[in-house]
Amino acid sequence: MRICHVITRLIIGGAQENTLLTCEGLQAAGHDVTLISGPTDGPEGSLVERARRGGYRFVELQSLVRAVDPMRDAAAFFALKREFRRLTPEIVHTHSSKAGILARFAAAAARVPVVVHTIHGMSFNRTQSAGTRRVYSTLERLAARRTQCVITVADAMIEQTVAAGVCPREKMCTIYSGMEVERFERRLYDRAAVRGAWGFPEDAVVVGSVARLFRNKGYEQLIPIMADAAGREPRLRFVWVGDGAQRGEYEAQLRGLGLLDRVHFVGLVPPGEIPRLMAGFDILAHASQWEGLPRAVVQALLMEVPAVAFAIDGTPEVVLSGKTGFAVPLNDRRAFAEALLVLAGSRENREAFGSAGRKLCLERFDWRRMVNEIEGAYRRLLPG
Repeated sequence: MRICHVITRLIIGGAQENTLLTCEGLQAAGHDVTLISGPTDGPEGSLVERARRGGYRFVELQSLVRAVDPMRDAAAFFALKREFRRLTPEIVHTHSSKAGILARFAAAAARVPVVVHTIHGMSFNRTQSAGTRRVYSTLERLAARRTQCVITVADAMIEQTVAAGVCPREKMCTIYSGMEVERFERRLYDRAAVRGAWGFPEDAVVVGSVARLFRNKGYEQLIPIMADAAGREPRLRFVWVGDGAQRGEYEAQLRGLGLLDRVHFVGLVPPGEIPRLMAGFDILAHASQWEGLPRAVVQALLMEVPAVAFAIDGTPEVVLSGKTGFAVPLNDRRAFAEALLVLAGSRENREAFGSAGRKLCLERFDWRRMVNEIEGAYRRLLPG
């Protein structure tokens, strides 16, 4: 099959890793694969070099930018249309909000036989103004009319999409995000060495977070949660993996609360470093305000690290309260802190929850399973 994937940019992120694994798997299966992306910049890091080494065609369109820009957006539409006519794909598969809208319209204009879109996280969500949500939901509804199949990374995304009137249920299916599960094996890493580098006491209970240091990733909620929990459990220490525009602001808040010496900032790391760092965690705290399916939670559970997170979007599909961690009501800071303290106080619970989480995630989130299911969806959609 001739397949073209389109994504807005290749920063270090869940949607981008998912897309690269899909392209690599389809290429290895013998398909003719092209990946089109806009330019990648910003403090989030880049996966462009991995794309260039992937063995498939990689095309970078300078006009396909993340910010809304009518002139460049029009240029990106026509550039995508030209690329589709040049490549003659049988399937165009889009990802992310900007590329997902522009590329689906361009694919329809270029008469591509099958158009597929993956919702990694809703483009209109609770973090936006009502006006912004209306604009995006209207655009998504129009784009869905030009789409044969909408894939979601969690069942919750189907329910939200149908409820918003964007797409009929019969056009939709869930295919869970794929992970390189073979990397997420606790015994492959030296836990003591990882923790030793952070300089914490031997009896520390380490609560890790893996997310960009940006708005809506939940740090505004997490910092007071940390202060509450740390005030009641002196063994708690915190590790933040990631970087971003708000780092200085968050450091100042931690300093004001007397927490800065209990937090280790790892900074931005390549995706391949995440399993090694997670080997040093005892608990994962994930306070994001908007998710499709929380990739960091799945990765932590694969490393047998239980999670505490807000019960939003696809999170309850992996954080099973009382089994793999605790999913608490959105922005209930007290409940979040209490859940951290319950896990901090019981090694037995941490081990039991972590073991159950690994079993669940090995079954659902192997990247090879994801690629096989996507390939099967393509075959069902292609005429004849």
